[in-house]
Amino acid sequence: MAQLHDLTALETAAAVRGGEVSPTELVEHYLDRIDRLDGELGAFVTLTPDSARAQAREAEQRLRDDGDAVPPLLGVPTAIKDLNMVAGVPARLGSAAFADVVPEHDDNVVRLLRDAGTISLGKTSTPELGLPCYTETDIGPPARTPWDTSRLAGGSSGGAAAAVAGGLIPIAQGSDGGGSIRIPASVCGLVGLKPTRGRVSRGPLDLDATRLSVLGPLAHTVRDAAAFLDAVAIPQPGDPDRLQRPEGTFLQACDRPTGPLRIGRYLDSPMDSEVEPEVRQVWEDATALLVSMGHEIEDVGPPIPPEAVPSFETVWAVSAATAPVPPDREPLLRPLTRYLRERGRAVSGAQFAGALGQLAVHARRGMAASAHLDAVLTPTVAMTPRPIGWFQGDDPDDAAADFERQKRFTPFTAIYNTTGQPAISLPLGTSADGLPIGVMLVGRFGDEAALLSLAAAVEAAAPWRDRHPPIWTA
Repeated sequence: MAQLHDLTALETAAAVRGGEVSPTELVEHYLDRIDRLDGELGAFVTLTPDSARAQAREAEQRLRDDGDAVPPLLGVPTAIKDLNMVAGVPARLGSAAFADVVPEHDDNVVRLLRDAGTISLGKTSTPELGLPCYTETDIGPPARTPWDTSRLAGGSSGGAAAAVAGGLIPIAQGSDGGGSIRIPASVCGLVGLKPTRGRVSRGPLDLDATRLSVLGPLAHTVRDAAAFLDAVAIPQPGDPDRLQRPEGTFLQACDRPTGPLRIGRYLDSPMDSEVEPEVRQVWEDATALLVSMGHEIEDVGPPIPPEAVPSFETVWAVSAATAPVPPDREPLLRPLTRYLRERGRAVSGAQFAGALGQLAVHARRGMAASAHLDAVLTPTVAMTPRPIGWFQGDDPDDAAADFERQKRFTPFTAIYNTTGQPAISLPLGTSADGLPIGVMLVGRFGDEAALLSLAAAVEAAAPWRDRHPPIWTA
């Protein structure tokens, strides 16, 4: 057998069911790698080894008792992003202001992953309240891309991406309110899936009135991402959106032929940003690949106009302001968080409602204009991975400049949090110095199955699963 971390999540699950490896062996293998390598990556903020070992023993008992009738991902190690609640495990939310918060409940996604048989090794690092698109905090080291540890892993699911890309776990849970799964997936050379709004439960405690954020996977392969979605896309009591499940499973959709598709593409974002030449070239190469696969490519404009950007910023700032930070902890917040919260507090209820309404109008118009398309192709981010400290620049207290750099870095992803459409980042390219560059495919609202079918076909035509950073063999 290959090294255990060479196995995908699905291969790991198959090896467990086949008796080739035990859940305990897997847990110990990955805990050892975390112990040896995470000092370079900054992927984890909290480890739960005792709980993981206990879950491994329970999984082994299930194998003995239930045989083939075990959950689909039994024994597969994973980790939970530190914006999601795990009962009895600190939820630091990337902030010194929440250093001593220990929730008493599991988020639904955590319970569903456990029901599917996965074993969480701990909590992955995230920036403060998940607000920036990079992961630097006051409570731990930056999350770094394993491809060049002088560069950031992206955010806000930066720790999750660093962990998977570095071979510390085979698959991880992330969340995405403006690109927070897709951005680190691109930066770390992974598959990152943002499901349709409402596909995965955000309960039982969901305070996000913006409805921008969704939960999804960071994985090595499209099939692993689909298996994760099958495990967690189960409607829960009280969910505001109950999307119809596709026929069959999302994993089965990966084996479904797509036929010729009409795919739109664009580079002109509604945000003021320039796409770096190497990123543009990977986007062009992806276009050529799709054409070679028999698809029709059409140049289109972005679905959201520039005048939508201020409305999105208003909504984003209000989401920052509504985070329940105790008043005496406010001084512990980072400059960017304080800046966004101040902006959010200046917004009246009527202005917030108006911004939400404007975003909904722009989203409807954009989806109507692109209804004739089966998918849309863009770069995931506009630049190659950024050095540690790049977003803060020469003045870490200049939060407005930090925010503008983030908009230039990631001008494409938040569009599809606005429309709610599913989107996936695929690791199709590399820069001249070997850094990952992702492209994004966007599907129709509610049709992850068709998007995964296309993405799996792209992966088959241009495989990437054996492409790993140097730390992989450590």
